[in-house]
Amino acid sequence: MITENANQQIPGQPYPTAVEMPAPTAWPLVLALGVALIFTGLMSTGYITIAGAVILLVSAIGWWREVLPAEHHELVAVVGEPEPLAAPALIPVAHLRAGRHVSKVRVPASAKPWGAGLKGGVVGAVAMAGVALFFGLVIRGSIWYPINLLAAAAVPSLANASIGQLKEFSSLGLILGTIIHVCTSLLVGVLYAVMLPMFPRKAFWWAGVSAPILWSGLIASVMTLVNPALSARVDWRWFVASQLAFGLTGGYVIARSLQIETREDLPLAVRAGIDAPGVDLPGHSGS
Repeated sequence: MITENANQQIPGQPYPTAVEMPAPTAWPLVLALGVALIFTGLMSTGYITIAGAVILLVSAIGWWREVLPAEHHELVAVVGEPEPLAAPALIPVAHLRAGRHVSKVRVPASAKPWGAGLKGGVVGAVAMAGVALFFGLVIRGSIWYPINLLAAAAVPSLANASIGQLKEFSSLGLILGTIIHVCTSLLVGVLYAVMLPMFPRKAFWWAGVSAPILWSGLIASVMTLVNPALSARVDWRWFVASQLAFGLTGGYVIARSLQIETREDLPLAVRAGIDAPGVDLPGHSGS
């Protein structure tokens, strides 16, 4: 881990002899292995899923420690002065060469605040719940049917219940269904806030239509393999409609929020507010 003297330079030499680069790590590959084992276990045996979850947890902790409390870096040697890759242009152009003056290009970036993602998740959750409850009332004659069906993903007794039982009120189904719905909506809202700046203009239309359809197809494929009985009770037309309601309303709220500039050149601890070097608190003298 390198924290000082990131760019080593010999006096009289026009460019540094070494530049600071992010240190390599194998934790992302280990985390991907854990995710693959989790889904493999869903189609084979629970022991593989448990092993994948353990690997996922260990790799997540290991990857996190590579970033906090300080990001790990290493010095990479600069061998000689790099030659230009293209023929000289007729018009003078200032070429940026590796290791000369700066080691990284600072590109201004902006992102949606997390608060906008949470707000969009709440709005999308209300819209999606409205579509689902309308389906339950019109098609099944009970607003409890979609709630119990959502909770059935975590409760085997509800997954094996008859349609008549799913139409009845269940306190366990209401509690679990609400928790699953709220937590999932907030997480997807934050994910939308991170992804929307990567899309072109009118991004909420792309995220509001394409993402819900792809997400619905993924859930349908997995549920058909994991729990065919539960999959047979889901009306996928209404399921896609509820996902579209979330994507369009939540995506619209997030897309209309103002973007904030990010400082990618600062350490993660500073960007996260954990460390603020050079800032004096009231009543304290600077060092």
